[in-house]
Amino acid sequence: MLKFVKNHMDSISGIEIYPIISLLIFFLFFVILFYWVITAKKEYIKNVSNIPLDKDELDNQNDHLS
Repeated sequence: MLKFVKNHMDSISGIEIYPIISLLIFFLFFVILFYWVITAKKEYIKNVSNIPLDKDELDNQNDHLS
C-alpha cells in the first residue's frame, strides 16, 4: 500500500515543495504564538484567567435567567 502511494507521489512534478510549506506554516504559527505569550501583559493574562471564576458575572447571568 505504501509503495503505491509513494510511487504515485513520485510521478507528480513539483510535489516536494508541499511538505516544506507545511513545515514552515507549522513552525511560524508556533513561533508567533510563543512570541505573543512572552510579550503578553501580565494584567491581561490575569484578567483572562479569572473570567470563569468571576462571581459578579455569574450573579448577573443568574439574574437575567430568573
